[in-house]
Amino acid sequence: MGTHTSPEYVGTKPSVLVVDDETGPRDALKVILRPFFTIHSADNAKSALRVLKDQHIDLITLDQKLPDRQGIDLLQDIKQDYADIEVIIITGYGSLKSAMEGIRHGAAGYLLKPFNVTELITLINQTLEKKQRLDYLRSFLKTSTALWGTEQEAAQAWKDLQANYFSIGKSAPEPAAKTGDVTALIPLLSDLLEAKDRQLLNHCSRVSFYASLLANQLNLSLPDQKGLALGAFLHDIGKISIPNYKYAANDDDGIKNGVLAKAYSEAGARMLLPLEFQAEVGQIVVYHHERFDGLGNPHGLEGEGIPLLARIVAIAQAFDNLTVDMPGHLPMSIDDAIRKIVLQADTHFDPKLTELFAQVVRECKSSLPALAIAKTSPTT
Repeated sequence: MGTHTSPEYVGTKPSVLVVDDETGPRDALKVILRPFFTIHSADNAKSALRVLKDQHIDLITLDQKLPDRQGIDLLQDIKQDYADIEVIIITGYGSLKSAMEGIRHGAAGYLLKPFNVTELITLINQTLEKKQRLDYLRSFLKTSTALWGTEQEAAQAWKDLQANYFSIGKSAPEPAAKTGDVTALIPLLSDLLEAKDRQLLNHCSRVSFYASLLANQLNLSLPDQKGLALGAFLHDIGKISIPNYKYAANDDDGIKNGVLAKAYSEAGARMLLPLEFQAEVGQIVVYHHERFDGLGNPHGLEGEGIPLLARIVAIAQAFDNLTVDMPGHLPMSIDDAIRKIVLQADTHFDPKLTELFAQVVRECKSSLPALAIAKTSPTT
């Protein structure tokens, strides 16, 4: 098997729960993983949940077919109640569709039986390393408000975050990303959103994708295209400043016209200032809640006084909020969502952009959900 090293967990091995109803594969996994990890096992969903209640678990290997429940249903429950536990699906009944569904519901990876042992150990180690980074960010967000404090506090917080985040799992720390270096910072920004709430990261990823769809119909310069992709991805970054925040598909119904929308959008723009991204990114973060008719806006802008890229993101995020499929929210069909958005042209949304968005969404309707799920960051 060679020499595999697992991520550094101070004083203790990471704990892995093997969930598989077949004795052979379950025992094989236990034998393979026992030298590196503390192993627990379960042969059905009910006993898996019992182990989670009684033991500290870092990672789960989950079979997709269990006698008492579908693995994907158990995965949703796990991510709902134990957000910081990572899950890798291992199955003999794989398809691209089921893999995508697993990733959408929060699985960190997907392996088909019979699996390659080295591949399995590598995937588990990479996943546990990512968990260490997310755990660090979760702790940071719970104990510090410096990121959305004064510009000086935010600048220092970003410095500390980068040094600690990029050193996890490395023998030597990576040098901090240069100010304004978007590509180097994307993993940190993405993990910050996920550390707050995985559904928030998914929403931001999809909104960036939908905004880019609309941008393809406009004659935007390359810097504007890049600014839009990044600004759309970070449009809700300010929500990491809201204590105990959990993403909900109707989030913006309650806060679009309120003081909270103004507060978190300004907090988001303020925390991005030290990173020196192009100005359009901050404009999207601050102004994506503005209504085209200027009524009830957080900042009172209207019509073409609202920056173009922010007007694009307003439509993209409304569309995602209507069509997202997640626990507790019944998604609207693409056609119904477009009809609803078109009805709000001239009031909530720029009418010309709304018309273009409706056109492009109808043209690529059949491939939309899969493409939007596959999109994970503004650089992919």
